[in-house]
Amino acid sequence: MRELSEKPVRTDARAPGRASVLAVAAGTFTVVTAEMTPVGLLTPIGASLGVGAGTAGWTLTVTGLVAAATAPFVPRAAGRADRRTALIVLMLLLAAANLLAAWAPNFGVLLAARVLVGLGMGGVWALAAGLAPRLVPPRAVPAATSTIFGGVAAASVLGVPMGAFVQALVGWRAAFVAVAALAVAAACAMAALLPPLPAAEPASEGRGARRLRGRRAVATGITVTILLVTGHFAAYTFVRPVLEDTAGLGPGAVGTLLLLYGIAGVAGNFAAGLRAPAAPRATLAVLAAGVAGAVALVPLFGTTHAGASVLMVVWGLAYGGVSVGVQTWLLAASGPDEAERVTALFVGVFNGGIALGAFAGGLVTDTAGTGPLMVFAAALAAAALGVTLTAARRGR
Repeated sequence: MRELSEKPVRTDARAPGRASVLAVAAGTFTVVTAEMTPVGLLTPIGASLGVGAGTAGWTLTVTGLVAAATAPFVPRAAGRADRRTALIVLMLLLAAANLLAAWAPNFGVLLAARVLVGLGMGGVWALAAGLAPRLVPPRAVPAATSTIFGGVAAASVLGVPMGAFVQALVGWRAAFVAVAALAVAAACAMAALLPPLPAAEPASEGRGARRLRGRRAVATGITVTILLVTGHFAAYTFVRPVLEDTAGLGPGAVGTLLLLYGIAGVAGNFAAGLRAPAAPRATLAVLAAGVAGAVALVPLFGTTHAGASVLMVVWGLAYGGVSVGVQTWLLAASGPDEAERVTALFVGVFNGGIALGAFAGGLVTDTAGTGPLMVFAAALAAAALGVTLTAARRGR
């Protein structure tokens, strides 16, 4: 399909190199850690604030909804502001939001803090995810994109398990304080390592965004994103109660399995980053099949520590490549001057999928239990596989 052919990308005249890419990756790591921290804390948050696991899952749903609603408008809201300055301000907002979450005396205040987290993380991700072509020479863009999205995968390795382990040691509030400290550190790294990044395109977004959504390749990539991300987060938001119910695991064992999942996710991210530029459809088909298969098999073979470990590794390998795989697809389907627009659209849809998945997963968990939840999530991932295969046949 012509829409997925290679297109030249514009690189700033003085590409600053790997150190600045690592600073951006630190930002994506921090925002995804901030967003995902409640995943490992739902049980203690619910017990402390007097709400059930499904209700506690709203801490993820609200963040995703806010990020989905605001991310597509971030480039326009930022206008001609330097993107480096905007990123630093958003990281500091993220730090303040997590301190508020740590202090929250009731569930309402915690949700308000998570709204601010959504504003910060949606903005950072929308501006940061498409920066690779501006930071490195064209030949290094695929590796730099994988590194930036490696921050997303690394958040699963260190972020979610970190929250679970900190909670086990000193309580769930301390986990949010730790995330606030990470956000301040990432802001300092950006201030020190990023070059000035003036706005790369005009501030008007509406007509360009509508034009992007009207392209078949972009619409297909967005459809795959919403199905796959919704299915994943319907299951992953409640992975702690799922593992507790299915395999009878305690907090320490759950933290270990989340660590295994995250390590596999980093490997999957870089593997997909190497393969996706040459074969975006085939890469996404493999990833969707891996997520669907692993999630569907948890109720059957995740009843032991060993079985759950294997499935979490497969799940991590598959889902770890989704962000960079879809981003590569959408960048190839868009024009050379549309990276910021298509990235903002992707981030909005991605976070909408997170919110929808967490909400739907909470409903299924509260009404039917964790077993049907995994079947529901696997069905959505299988639907994403179907859309990807259809696109592949159409492309041929």
